[in-house]
Amino acid sequence: MSAETVEKAIVTKSAEALLSKRRKKLISDPLVDDNPVTIQVLGICSALAVTTQMKPTLVMAIAVIFVVVMSNFVISLMRNTVPGRVRIIVQLAVVATLVTLVNEVLKAFAYDMYKELSVFVGLIITNCIVMGRLEAFAMGNKPYDSVLDGFGSALGYSWIILAVAFFRELLGSGAVFGVPVYDYISSLFGPDFTLATNGLMVSPVGAFMILGIIIWVQRTKTGYVEH
Repeated sequence: MSAETVEKAIVTKSAEALLSKRRKKLISDPLVDDNPVTIQVLGICSALAVTTQMKPTLVMAIAVIFVVVMSNFVISLMRNTVPGRVRIIVQLAVVATLVTLVNEVLKAFAYDMYKELSVFVGLIITNCIVMGRLEAFAMGNKPYDSVLDGFGSALGYSWIILAVAFFRELLGSGAVFGVPVYDYISSLFGPDFTLATNGLMVSPVGAFMILGIIIWVQRTKTGYVEH
């Protein structure tokens, strides 16, 4: 094989499309087939704790997306320089720095949300999804692929907690994003028509029930069986 042929082969191998089939799967697989919450059963605590209303859940989802994507990117850049015996410490330091940044931004620009979520935002540091992607993917892959992997995993986590929050707020408070949906529906059918809220939905038990139903529906659809 000539040197020119080898060079062409190297160029061809490195010229992968920005959103090739393999890279698209890094984003799409965690949404359903390998969802971190419903399949890997990670991040359950925050899925139960912050999902009583849509607003704080949305903020939490954005925070997790930012932390996972940026930590994957930074650790991937450092992957060849971090000694294996201290890699967990380095990963924790990077995640803690990003979480602190998110916490300070909330404190400066959304103080009410900061008071409501400060404890749970801080717990992102110990979220298994974040550390899992750093250890399983970012430490062994290039920055761009690591960003896509982090974005896919965080998006898979986010849509689950938003779905749980939607049903909990709607059934438990009769509202969505604070908008009184039940009152609006009742007004359409007259004063004698009322919709009762379910107090169970604002408790952790309600979150367990909704999350269990989502897991059941998803695993029925995908055919996933626990081994």
